[in-house]
Amino acid sequence: MDPSRRQSLPDRRIEDYALIGDLQTAALVSTDGSIDWLCFPRFDSPACFAALLGTDDNGHWRLRPRDGDAKCSRHYRGDTLVLETEWSTPTGSVRVLDFMPPRDEAPDVVRIVEGISGTVSMRSELRLRFDYGSVTPWVRRLDGQIVAVAGPDAVALRSDVHQYGRDFATYADFTVGAGDRAWFVLTWHQSHQPAPEPTDALGSLEPTESFWTEWIGRSTDAGEMAEEVTRSLLTLKALTYMPSGGIVAAPTTSLPESLGGRRNWDYRFCWLRDATMTLAAMLRSGYTEEAQAWRDWLLRAIAGAPADLQIMYGVTGERRLTELEAGWLPGFGGSQPVRIGNAAADQLQIDVFGEVMDVLALARETQTGPSEEAWSVQRGLMRHLSEVWPMADEGIWEVRGGRQQFTYSKVMAWVAFDRAARAVERFGMGGPAKKWRATANEIHRQVCAEAYDAERNTFTQAYGSKALDASTLLIPQVGFLPPDDPRVIGTVEAVRKELAVDGFVRRYLTEHVDDGLPDDEGAFLICSFWLADSLALIGRTGEARNLYEKLVALRNDVGLLSEEYDPVAKRMLGNFPQAFSHLGLVNTAWHLTTSDHTPLRPSAY
Repeated sequence: MDPSRRQSLPDRRIEDYALIGDLQTAALVSTDGSIDWLCFPRFDSPACFAALLGTDDNGHWRLRPRDGDAKCSRHYRGDTLVLETEWSTPTGSVRVLDFMPPRDEAPDVVRIVEGISGTVSMRSELRLRFDYGSVTPWVRRLDGQIVAVAGPDAVALRSDVHQYGRDFATYADFTVGAGDRAWFVLTWHQSHQPAPEPTDALGSLEPTESFWTEWIGRSTDAGEMAEEVTRSLLTLKALTYMPSGGIVAAPTTSLPESLGGRRNWDYRFCWLRDATMTLAAMLRSGYTEEAQAWRDWLLRAIAGAPADLQIMYGVTGERRLTELEAGWLPGFGGSQPVRIGNAAADQLQIDVFGEVMDVLALARETQTGPSEEAWSVQRGLMRHLSEVWPMADEGIWEVRGGRQQFTYSKVMAWVAFDRAARAVERFGMGGPAKKWRATANEIHRQVCAEAYDAERNTFTQAYGSKALDASTLLIPQVGFLPPDDPRVIGTVEAVRKELAVDGFVRRYLTEHVDDGLPDDEGAFLICSFWLADSLALIGRTGEARNLYEKLVALRNDVGLLSEEYDPVAKRMLGNFPQAFSHLGLVNTAWHLTTSDHTPLRPSAY
């Protein structure tokens, strides 16, 4: 991109956004009162507001005082996903409530303006642009509402204030006094279908609040959780596609891992790895319904030949996630390309077998109980893994520079065989336990011989490599070696020395690893939480707690974390909010509150 063009783009920061959602899709609301990202009707649908990845002309909906110097503060209303923003001006103050009611017939975005004091002149500016900001819809007034149509999409805007059109946008200018209320409801439906029944904006607030407070109240630790854990669990729930039970890695695409760089990926899909780790965090908090729903989703998604197992799927189990570039979008901060779809779906990542077997073992050992259907699928996966575990793969970080014998992949292959054998040994499930145990032992010997650098006393990223990798921090957490093993302690020290800056851990050093991409990247927050976990496990609890508190302090004003952090520029990077980061927070908090600082079971992400 032309540098002069990049400089003309809005100076947006990832941490300026808050999340609202209805468990099928989500929107990002900026501190400027603008909804800059929203995909209808699903997380992975085309966006109708895509200003996040471009300019206002790519679609947004701003609602705020007309006074450009108005000051705002915001928070979520209690333990909910109802966003409350208070604006102060010289003439008065107002409150804006933004939320998406749990879906009935169609998805809605509700925005309510409440006068607090004095009088405030407000403006709503709605600029709909379908298909990721590329299609300007036909807009007309129909039955007292504004209706926008283009191709398969129809969006209606209803309000109790007057609206008018200008310059391919819809505006409303109005004044709110103390005690006054004004409301807006934006509703999507398929353009060839009749419009859904209108949503009662004011009447939908209380049920939305109740939904979230009742859900968080179901936790076995409700009332005892720290605020940051509660908010992280709510965020993880918000990333769940309720109709299927699938869990997306993030609700966004192409927020850059390096500002202005090419490390921009679409995360609006269900990675088996991310979902299993998320479920482990939720199961610890007593959310067995979510575990059952995800197990059902998993069985549907991976049904068929075990050789066809993918690392990721669409929210209802779609397999074809073709990657393309949206060349018309300039990208966040000029970071191109903007990608739609993800080619990593076609990669071989052997670690996912271990993650799937591990979380299903956890489900079996908790209130979820055993499942013959699930075990049948697991046996099929183990037959296939018996053939492919010796192969090189693209690994947990989805490198595009060629396959290697990645250490973490082999460790997780060990996990798969270990959990399979244990299911027979402890729960009486049918299967060749002796064969599985023998293979687990073979992998264990191989990893300790081929992936351990005795000179530096550390496990490395891959067999024969000198490069380090933060994923090796998980070796004690999955039970591969005990925390007090000198090789574990050495690995923690090496990662801390070579990959961490002030506690912020990078996945690996890009200058030492050919991952097929230019540019550098920020510190991965999940890796930083893994370091805190490891410090706790090896008995250095004070250091672990200090690092945890430093990471918690990175959350934005409404408690959200992105995928990465740039400790030099002090900015968030990567897709947002990121399930990986929030599950890392939940799990580290759990490690720090576990009295002996050891996992409840050998596996604990």
